[in-house]
Amino acid sequence: MSDLRGKTLFVTGASRGIGLAIALRAARDGANVAIVAKSGVPNPKLPGTIHTAAAEVDAAGGQGLALQCDIREEDQVQAAVAATVARFGGIDILVNNASAIWLKGALETPMKRFDLMQQVNSRGSFLCAQACLPHLLKAANPLILTLAPPITLDPKWWGPHTGYTLAKMGMSFVTLGLAAEFGPQGVGVNALWPRTAIATDALKMIPGMHAGGCRTPAIMADAAHAILVSPAREMTGRFLIDEAVLRERGVTAFEAYAVDPTQPLLPDLFLDDSELGSGVHA
Repeated sequence: MSDLRGKTLFVTGASRGIGLAIALRAARDGANVAIVAKSGVPNPKLPGTIHTAAAEVDAAGGQGLALQCDIREEDQVQAAVAATVARFGGIDILVNNASAIWLKGALETPMKRFDLMQQVNSRGSFLCAQACLPHLLKAANPLILTLAPPITLDPKWWGPHTGYTLAKMGMSFVTLGLAAEFGPQGVGVNALWPRTAIATDALKMIPGMHAGGCRTPAIMADAAHAILVSPAREMTGRFLIDEAVLRERGVTAFEAYAVDPTQPLLPDLFLDDSELGSGVHA
């Protein structure tokens, strides 16, 4: 499969940032994209809504469907899945992009923030997969792609922000489990993580990060696209790094992805040297 024409994607957190970039890359192929996010009305602090994102999908050559949905709420997720199936006839791909972040230590993490991260990240990814899987299992080349890092138990990633690390590793463990359960049934279940920091609104939550040392969301969109056009039975149970995915497909020039090519790139969280060069198998 060389492109995503006619495929239906259910993308969470797709009103802006990496989620929107993935949606637009699929739209350029002529895909149907359900834009699933909470942002139904404009926010003065954050650009984009589900409606502007769906319009951008349409303009890019796809068909967008704006669905206001809080992925913490089971009834809302089920309703969003039902609306997607009613509009497009099924679901081929789930992209678990929605995520909450709070990079503080234990004493500086209110339980409200802790609960939000666990509910959105690991629980939300599991819930969206559970709701989409009955439809994915009917698809010709079903895939679940979750934006989560390679699994690590290294204390250096846990000590500074246990709550956030637990939430992101929860997404990774959900990927591991779903790949083991549904990979044999033909569903490709993988995780994708950026080698470098990505210039999104979430960047503002990371101390010491600045946009100049980041890449744009386009690199994650291109890497996700490369995964999503792969045979599901052959591409499953993998924890992949964006740059490595593209290098495996012959890309050698990455300067165009840099926000400022003159600045040194900032490595993203959770990556050790051994994980910067290639995809890591589950």
